[in-house]
Amino acid sequence: MSSVINSHIFKDIFGTEAMRRVWSDETRIEKYLEWEAALAKVQARLGIIPKEAGEEIQRCARAENINMDTLKRSTELIGYPVLGVVQQLGALCNDNLGEFTHFGATTQDVTDSATMMQMRDALSLIRDQLGVVLSAVADLALKYRLTPMAGRSNLQQAVPISFGFKMARLFATLMRQLDRLDKLRKGLVLEFGGAMGTLASLGTMGLECQAQLAKELRLRQPEIAWHTERDDIAEIGAFLAILCATLSKNATDIKLMMQTEVGEVAEPFVEHRGSSSTMPNKFNPISCAYIHAMAATVRQHSAALMDAMVADHERSTGPWEIEWIVLPEAFILTAGVLHQSQVLMEGLQVFPEKMARNLAMTRGLVVSEAVMMGLAPVLGGRQLAHDIVYDLCREAVKQDCPLLDVLVKDARIVDACKKHKKSMDWLASLCDPANYLGLCGEMVDRVLYGPTRSK
Repeated sequence: MSSVINSHIFKDIFGTEAMRRVWSDETRIEKYLEWEAALAKVQARLGIIPKEAGEEIQRCARAENINMDTLKRSTELIGYPVLGVVQQLGALCNDNLGEFTHFGATTQDVTDSATMMQMRDALSLIRDQLGVVLSAVADLALKYRLTPMAGRSNLQQAVPISFGFKMARLFATLMRQLDRLDKLRKGLVLEFGGAMGTLASLGTMGLECQAQLAKELRLRQPEIAWHTERDDIAEIGAFLAILCATLSKNATDIKLMMQTEVGEVAEPFVEHRGSSSTMPNKFNPISCAYIHAMAATVRQHSAALMDAMVADHERSTGPWEIEWIVLPEAFILTAGVLHQSQVLMEGLQVFPEKMARNLAMTRGLVVSEAVMMGLAPVLGGRQLAHDIVYDLCREAVKQDCPLLDVLVKDARIVDACKKHKKSMDWLASLCDPANYLGLCGEMVDRVLYGPTRSK
């Protein structure tokens, strides 16, 4: 095994076949040839090269015509695969018409454009995967819209929320990632500038040739060459890192909620999945662990792509190759994160009764804010109510009794309730976590059925 992404055992855990295909040698060569064929077609149309040369180059530009072993040897000799492809393509053309292959272009024009085309395909796959995850998260948000659970701050119970609210927050975050993805797809740009990016070898026809090539390849025409301006690729790497971090945050919450002492959710049950080699009782989080590891690696790859931005002059010596190393793996691991997230969210086991049990664990302390806010107008102010409830929370802990028990025995509270005609049942209702979900339900609806989305 050289890497988990091409390991026979691990590859479908840490990636997907579809994404590996996008970043395969075969696909990359297909993109090189698509670029060369499109250039020949445009240049023949513009009269830059003979018409018959354009037709012959297009005819021969087929991946099955390229000898991969020969290409491997030439790449090891030259340092880049593009020239080896151009040499083989030129030799395939009849009547010496291959001499017009790669006319006015440079290696990096082809390489960068192929990368953009691969990223276009890869982002389309990610969009499809993200859509499936979004659907599963939306189902959970709707199903558990008003299911009470403890909201947690600094790993401590804070105030009640609903599990649907928690899922709706994830949904909203993933929708922002979807918006970012769509913007990135629209910005994918052609590289075609020749040796120094000036298109000098094509004279006055350069920009028109560039514009038509961009149209043929369905890429945006650049304003100017970007051989050593790598911000667009670094931005896509950052997007992958942000998307994976979002899903890793969700996986972190789920694995914490899976702890034996919490038990509020569990990964999908499949016999023997997550089992221990020695402890028969164990049901380990598996997808969560994989998501965490892959997402952390993608973040490191994103940082490497930032390093690739620090390129020297107009054509660099080394930083560019960083992209060759980390970009394919970043995309494949992101596909792996999305796949594991789909498995996780489509089959997530949710245990409302355990959520209710944990809410009751503090015997009313989790709703101390609700009690304080309810008593504030009765006692004559928020700060006074805060101080009284604070002291009574400590007393409830000391006596190991429900908060309500000390509330109903406190003379200040009893007198204030009588004065304002508030019953003890009213006081008890303040201590019910289900009554202090705030606008959880409305916020779930706002996220799922907002003005840009329909029921």
